[in-house]
Amino acid sequence: MTWTVTPERFDSPDAALLRRDYYDEVASRYWGRPATAREIDEGLTDDGAELLAPPTGAFVVGRLDGRAEACAGLVLGDAGTAELTRVFVRPGARGTGGGGLLLAAVEELARTAGVRLLRLDTRSDLVEARGLYAKHGYREVPAFHHRQYAEHWFAKEL
Repeated sequence: MTWTVTPERFDSPDAALLRRDYYDEVASRYWGRPATAREIDEGLTDDGAELLAPPTGAFVVGRLDGRAEACAGLVLGDAGTAELTRVFVRPGARGTGGGGLLLAAVEELARTAGVRLLRLDTRSDLVEARGLYAKHGYREVPAFHHRQYAEHWFAKEL
């Protein structure tokens, strides 16, 4: 099994499917039932994905043996701060090292852009994500915003 992680447009066919699968999973977990296609479409409408492209950010796609199985986004902020977002590894590819490679790729893009502090938020039910962040040096910090669905905030100095 070989992972590759490369920058890619957030709206490429593979990236669009990964973002859709990401939203499906987080919405389904939140509601405690499978999200409908309409709910997924509505959630992806005006979701700010356009920020995941230069000059405001970046998006990476992880491929396991050539198959698009993971993604992550970066949104650049002010004063050397950026946000890690839309980190997702398809369930069948979890536990194979892709999550750590996604984080490393986004962190390198952030460093290149002059970012010194990378932040993110997540929910309590996204246990795997919280474990991934802690394993890779992100520490839980006080809330730095009050957006809906955010329950845990993490940061890492680069």
